[in-house]
Amino acid sequence: MGNLYEIRAKYDRDTIVMYQAYSEKLANLAMEHQTFVKPFSFNRMTWIKPSFLWLMHRSNWAQKSSQERILAVHITRAGWEKALSLGVLTSPENKIHGSGKEWQADFDSASVHVQWDTERSQRGSALPYFSIQVGLSRHIIREYVDEWIVKIEDVTPLVHKLRKLKKEGGKNYSKYLPVEARYPLASGIAAHLMIGS
Repeated sequence: MGNLYEIRAKYDRDTIVMYQAYSEKLANLAMEHQTFVKPFSFNRMTWIKPSFLWLMHRSNWAQKSSQERILAVHITRAGWEKALSLGVLTSPENKIHGSGKEWQADFDSASVHVQWDTERSQRGSALPYFSIQVGLSRHIIREYVDEWIVKIEDVTPLVHKLRKLKKEGGKNYSKYLPVEARYPLASGIAAHLMIGS
Protein backbone atom coordinates (compact mmCIF):
# COMPACT_ATOMS: atom_id res chain seq x y z
CA MET A 1 0.00 0.00 0.00
CA GLY A 2 1.48 3.34 -1.02
CA ASN A 3 -0.36 6.17 0.70
CA LEU A 4 -2.33 6.16 3.93
CA TYR A 5 -5.05 8.35 2.43
CA GLU A 6 -6.18 7.08 -0.94
CA ILE A 7 -9.54 6.53 -2.60
CA ARG A 8 -10.12 2.96 -3.74
CA ALA A 9 -13.35 2.33 -5.62
CA LYS A 10 -15.17 0.44 -8.33
CA TYR A 11 -15.45 2.84 -11.24
CA ASP A 12 -15.48 3.16 -15.01
CA ARG A 13 -15.01 6.05 -17.41
CA ASP A 14 -18.15 7.90 -16.32
CA THR A 15 -19.34 6.51 -12.97
CA ILE A 16 -18.16 5.45 -9.53
CA VAL A 17 -19.95 3.13 -7.09
CA MET A 18 -20.96 4.19 -3.57
CA TYR A 19 -22.26 1.71 -0.98
CA GLN A 20 -25.05 2.53 1.44
CA ALA A 21 -27.05 0.44 3.92
CA TYR A 22 -30.80 0.96 4.31
CA SER A 23 -33.97 -0.49 5.75
CA GLU A 24 -36.16 -2.74 3.61
CA LYS A 25 -38.66 0.07 2.96
CA LEU A 26 -36.11 2.66 1.83
CA ALA A 27 -34.21 0.14 -0.28
CA ASN A 28 -37.36 -1.08 -2.04
CA LEU A 29 -38.37 2.49 -2.90
CA ALA A 30 -34.88 3.31 -4.12
CA MET A 31 -34.85 0.27 -6.38
CA GLU A 32 -38.31 1.05 -7.72
CA HIS A 33 -37.51 4.69 -8.53
CA GLN A 34 -33.79 4.23 -9.21
CA THR A 35 -33.11 7.17 -6.91
CA PHE A 36 -34.03 8.16 -3.36
CA VAL A 37 -37.52 9.32 -2.46
CA LYS A 38 -39.31 10.05 0.82
CA PRO A 39 -39.18 8.87 3.56
CA PHE A 40 -35.48 9.25 2.65
CA SER A 41 -34.46 12.43 4.50
CA PHE A 42 -33.47 15.42 2.40
CA ASN A 43 -32.87 17.52 5.53
CA ARG A 44 -29.95 15.76 7.17
CA MET A 45 -26.53 14.59 6.10
CA THR A 46 -26.24 11.34 4.19
CA TRP A 47 -22.92 9.50 3.99
CA ILE A 48 -21.65 7.75 0.87
CA LYS A 49 -18.74 5.30 0.87
CA PRO A 50 -16.83 3.67 -2.00
CA SER A 51 -15.35 0.87 0.16
CA PHE A 52 -17.48 -2.28 0.14
CA LEU A 53 -15.62 -3.95 3.02
CA TRP A 54 -15.76 -0.83 5.20
CA LEU A 55 -19.55 -0.79 4.85
CA MET A 56 -19.67 -4.52 5.59
CA HIS A 57 -17.87 -3.81 8.85
CA ARG A 58 -20.17 -0.87 9.63
CA SER A 59 -23.42 -2.72 8.87
CA ASN A 60 -22.20 -6.06 10.28
CA TRP A 61 -22.76 -7.62 6.88
CA ALA A 62 -26.32 -6.25 6.60
CA GLN A 63 -27.35 -7.51 10.03
CA LYS A 64 -27.76 -4.22 11.92
CA SER A 65 -31.22 -2.76 12.39
CA SER A 66 -32.31 -0.56 9.45
CA GLN A 67 -29.16 -1.63 7.56
CA GLU A 68 -30.47 -4.94 6.25
CA ARG A 69 -30.21 -3.97 2.60
CA ILE A 70 -27.01 -2.94 0.85
CA LEU A 71 -27.28 -0.75 -2.23
CA ALA A 72 -24.58 -0.04 -4.81
CA VAL A 73 -25.30 3.49 -5.98
CA HIS A 74 -23.63 4.35 -9.29
CA ILE A 75 -23.06 8.11 -9.48
CA THR A 76 -21.33 10.32 -12.02
CA ARG A 77 -17.64 10.88 -11.54
CA ALA A 78 -18.31 14.56 -12.14
CA GLY A 79 -20.70 14.61 -9.18
CA TRP A 80 -18.26 12.70 -6.97
CA GLU A 81 -15.42 15.05 -7.81
CA LYS A 82 -17.63 18.08 -7.20
CA ALA A 83 -18.42 16.70 -3.74
CA LEU A 84 -14.72 16.20 -3.02
CA SER A 85 -13.87 19.70 -4.23
CA LEU A 86 -16.40 21.11 -1.75
CA GLY A 87 -15.35 18.82 1.09
CA VAL A 88 -13.92 19.84 4.45
CA LEU A 89 -12.30 17.29 6.76
CA THR A 90 -14.21 16.38 9.92
CA SER A 91 -11.14 17.16 12.05
CA PRO A 92 -8.48 19.87 11.69
CA GLU A 93 -5.11 19.21 10.07
CA ASN A 94 -2.46 21.85 10.70
CA LYS A 95 -0.81 21.55 7.31
CA ILE A 96 -4.14 22.19 5.60
CA HIS A 97 -6.10 24.52 7.87
CA GLY A 98 -3.40 26.40 9.72
CA SER A 99 -5.45 26.68 12.88
CA GLY A 100 -8.40 25.05 14.59
CA LYS A 101 -10.32 28.30 14.32
CA GLU A 102 -9.83 28.43 10.55
CA TRP A 103 -10.92 24.80 10.22
CA GLN A 104 -14.02 25.38 12.37
CA ALA A 105 -15.16 28.24 10.16
CA ASP A 106 -14.66 26.13 7.02
CA PHE A 107 -16.33 23.10 8.58
CA ASP A 108 -19.40 25.01 9.79
CA SER A 109 -20.05 26.48 6.35
CA ALA A 110 -19.23 23.34 4.31
CA SER A 111 -21.91 21.57 2.29
CA VAL A 112 -19.75 18.42 2.22
CA HIS A 113 -17.85 16.74 5.06
CA VAL A 114 -15.06 14.21 4.51
CA GLN A 115 -13.97 11.62 7.06
CA TRP A 116 -11.19 9.06 6.97
CA ASP A 117 -11.82 5.77 8.77
CA THR A 118 -9.63 2.72 9.24
CA GLU A 119 -10.05 0.39 6.26
CA ARG A 120 -11.12 -3.19 6.94
CA SER A 121 -10.05 -6.60 5.71
CA GLN A 122 -12.37 -9.40 4.57
CA ARG A 123 -12.51 -10.62 8.16
CA GLY A 124 -13.15 -7.15 9.57
CA SER A 125 -9.66 -6.55 10.93
CA ALA A 126 -8.26 -3.03 10.92
CA LEU A 127 -5.83 -2.34 8.07
CA PRO A 128 -2.93 0.15 8.26
CA TYR A 129 -4.51 2.67 5.90
CA PHE A 130 -7.74 4.60 5.58
CA SER A 131 -11.04 4.56 3.72
CA ILE A 132 -12.97 7.68 2.76
CA GLN A 133 -16.58 8.47 3.52
CA VAL A 134 -18.27 11.63 2.28
CA GLY A 135 -21.14 13.37 4.02
CA LEU A 136 -23.57 15.28 1.82
CA SER A 137 -25.51 17.98 3.65
CA ARG A 138 -29.05 19.10 2.93
CA HIS A 139 -27.57 21.84 0.74
CA ILE A 140 -26.36 19.34 -1.85
CA ILE A 141 -28.42 16.18 -1.32
CA ARG A 142 -31.00 17.18 -3.95
CA GLU A 143 -28.25 17.47 -6.53
CA TYR A 144 -26.95 14.03 -5.54
CA VAL A 145 -30.42 12.47 -5.83
CA ASP A 146 -31.63 14.29 -8.93
CA GLU A 147 -28.46 14.66 -11.00
CA TRP A 148 -25.63 12.37 -9.90
CA ILE A 149 -27.32 8.98 -9.54
CA VAL A 150 -27.15 6.91 -12.72
CA LYS A 151 -28.21 3.50 -11.41
CA ILE A 152 -28.93 1.71 -8.14
CA GLU A 153 -28.23 -2.00 -7.66
CA ASP A 154 -29.31 -4.17 -4.74
CA VAL A 155 -26.22 -6.16 -3.75
CA THR A 156 -27.81 -7.67 -0.63
CA PRO A 157 -27.85 -11.22 -2.14
CA LEU A 158 -24.09 -10.93 -2.69
CA VAL A 159 -23.64 -9.77 0.91
CA HIS A 160 -25.63 -12.77 2.19
CA LYS A 161 -23.52 -15.13 0.07
CA LEU A 162 -20.28 -13.62 1.33
CA ARG A 163 -21.49 -13.66 4.94
CA LYS A 164 -22.32 -17.37 4.60
CA LEU A 165 -18.89 -18.15 3.13
CA LYS A 166 -17.27 -16.13 5.90
CA LYS A 167 -19.24 -17.99 8.58
CA GLU A 168 -18.29 -21.35 7.06
CA GLY A 169 -14.65 -20.38 7.31
CA GLY A 170 -14.02 -19.95 3.61
CA LYS A 171 -10.40 -18.92 3.31
CA ASN A 172 -10.70 -16.96 0.11
CA TYR A 173 -13.83 -15.43 -1.28
CA SER A 174 -12.14 -12.38 -2.75
CA LYS A 175 -13.18 -13.47 -6.25
CA TYR A 176 -16.75 -12.49 -5.32
CA LEU A 177 -15.84 -9.06 -3.93
CA PRO A 178 -16.30 -5.89 -6.00
CA VAL A 179 -13.00 -4.97 -7.63
CA GLU A 180 -11.79 -1.65 -6.24
CA ALA A 181 -8.83 0.24 -7.66
CA ARG A 182 -7.06 3.48 -6.83
CA TYR A 183 -9.20 6.38 -8.03
CA PRO A 184 -7.25 9.06 -9.94
CA LEU A 185 -7.74 12.67 -8.91
CA ALA A 186 -6.31 16.01 -9.94
CA SER A 187 -3.98 17.35 -7.26
CA GLY A 188 -6.14 20.45 -6.86
CA ILE A 189 -9.04 18.31 -5.68
CA ALA A 190 -6.95 15.94 -3.61
CA ALA A 191 -4.61 18.10 -1.55
CA HIS A 192 -7.10 19.72 0.82
CA LEU A 193 -8.42 16.27 1.79
CA MET A 194 -4.98 14.69 2.43
CA ILE A 195 -5.47 12.33 -0.51
CA GLY A 196 -2.11 10.96 -1.56
CA SER A 197 -0.51 11.66 1.84
